[in-house]
Amino acid sequence: MSLEPHFTEDVSELPHDLFGPASLTWWGTLGFMVIEGAAFGLVFAAYFFLMNQEAQWPPQPWDPPDLLAGTLFTLLILLSEIPNTLVKKAAEAEDLEKVRGLLPLMVAIGVALLAIRGFEFNSLNVMWYSNAYGSIQWALLLLHLTHLLTDWVDSTVLAALVQTPIGYERRRMVDVAENAMYWRFVWLTWLPIYVMIYWVPRWV
Repeated sequence: MSLEPHFTEDVSELPHDLFGPASLTWWGTLGFMVIEGAAFGLVFAAYFFLMNQEAQWPPQPWDPPDLLAGTLFTLLILLSEIPNTLVKKAAEAEDLEKVRGLLPLMVAIGVALLAIRGFEFNSLNVMWYSNAYGSIQWALLLLHLTHLLTDWVDSTVLAALVQTPIGYERRRMVDVAENAMYWRFVWLTWLPIYVMIYWVPRWV
C-alpha cells in the first residue's frame, strides 16, 4: 500500500494572488495598521497625560490654532474616500482602465493634502520647543504626516506601474486594493487627531 499522496484535481490554474483575507498582502496590511494604530494610541495617551500634568491647558499665553487649514484638510481627506472606494472596487474587478484613471486622481489628492499640511504646521501658532503643549501638537501632525506620505508614495508608484505591461498582473490589482484599504486607515486616524489639535484646547 502506497503512502504517497494522490491528487485527483488539477489546481495549476488557480490564481496565485487573491483579494481580501485570502491574501497575505491583506493580512500584512492589517497587521501594519494594528501596529501603527497602537502607536497612535500611545501618542493620544501622551497628549492626555501631559494635559493632566499642566495646571492649565493649553499653557498661557495661548493663541488658538487657526481652523481653516485643518478643516479644509479634513473635508478633502473625507471626500477622497469616494475615489478611493471606486479604485478599490475597480481593482477587485480587475478593471485596469478604471484603475489607471483613478489612481492619478488619488495621487493628485495626496499632493493637495500634503500642501495643506504644510500650512497646518504654521496654523498651530506654537512651536514644538515652546512647551509640552506645542511638542505634542507637532508630534500629532508629524506622526500623521508620515502615514499620509507613506500612502502617497505607494499610490504614486502603483499609478506608474499600472501604466506599464506589469500593471496587467493580478498581483498589481491586489496591491492597489490593499493600498486603498490602508488609505482608509489614514483618514480614520486623522479624525481624532483633528479633534485633539483644534477642538480639545478650545473646550477644556
